[in-house]
Parts: sequence; C-alpha cells; structure tokens
Amino acid sequence: MSLSILLAVLSGVGMGYFFLPITILPSLGVIIDIGLMVLLFFVGIDIGKQKGIFGVIKKVGFRALLVPLAVTIGSILGSILVGPMLKMKINEAGVIGAGLGWYSLSSTMLLAEGYVELSALAFLANVFREISALIIIPLVAKYFGELEAIAPAGATAMDTALPVISKATGPQVSVIAFITGVLCTIIVPIILPIILNL
Repeated sequence: MSLSILLAVLSGVGMGYFFLPITILPSLGVIIDIGLMVLLFFVGIDIGKQKGIFGVIKKVGFRALLVPLAVTIGSILGSILVGPMLKMKINEAGVIGAGLGWYSLSSTMLLAEGYVELSALAFLANVFREISALIIIPLVAKYFGELEAIAPAGATAMDTALPVISKATGPQVSVIAFITGVLCTIIVPIILPIILNL
C-alpha cells in the first residue's frame, strides 16, 4: 500500500507539473475537498458497518485522549531535540513540531507574527510530515502496532490520513484516529503561540 500511495503522489506531481494548465489552480482546492469528502464518506460507511463500534468507543472512554496527548508531546519534543542540530532556538524548534501536520495554519500563524523564515520551515516540515505519514502509516501498523500508526498523521488523522489509517488498521482504530485528529486540530492554535512566546 505504501508504494501505491507514493506512486499516487508522484503521479500527481507529474500531472501538475507537465500536463495541467495553471488556470486550474483556483479550482484545485474545491476538487481536493470533493475528493476528500468522498474518501471520508466511504471510511464512514466502513465504520458504520461495524455494529459494535460504539460499544468500543464507550469502553475505551477517556483512554482515547491519551493518543492525541502522546502525539502532541512526541511531536513537540522530537522537534525540540532536532532543533539544536539546525541551530534553532528551543521555542522555535518546538513550534515546528506544534504544527502537528497542519501546514496551512501553523505557517500562517507564524507569518502573521512576522516569522517569515520560520513560517516557510513550518510549512515545509508539516507538508513533508503529511506526505511521509501517508507512505509510512501501513508500515508502522504492520511492524509497530495499529495505535502507533495514528502518530505520524497528527492533525491529519481526521481527514487526509484517515482512509490510509482505516485501511491499514481497522474501524476501531479509525475512530480513535478521528478523535486524535480532531483534538490535535483544536490544540494547534492554542499551543503554537504559547510555545513561540516561551
């Protein structure tokens, strides 16, 4: 599956670079949204077909909150550990990880604060996180565990990465992935300014 995802991304890059006219750019966001909604619709059908899924959610309860908490802490600490290698301040390195894969918001927030270079770095780091997550999620699910497969996606676990997580794991993990994505999405605009101003 990872190979097919990589080929799909590379095919899209080739199509955009060589064949599609620049005039399609204004419509691209709408096309992506429609495609994403179709994917999420089928993931929803898969979840809905599992009759005991809501019992599982009730049974898991507040433990489902541990996954987004671990994803958030791991992302921030990981970027803080890498920061010194790039000669970055600790708070600036932490901000990159605090984007949790939400490249459009994290880079926009940093740009609004006047951090042009940091904004560009946040954008690139979080775009690469999303692309690499789509490729490695099946491998993580196979070799490390199904819950662990949610971590690479971060905030995208509720949208673009959800179909990949669902296919690599199953409906029960998909529900936890969706919850993780929602909570990571909510927390990004809260923690990003806090870390930046440390």
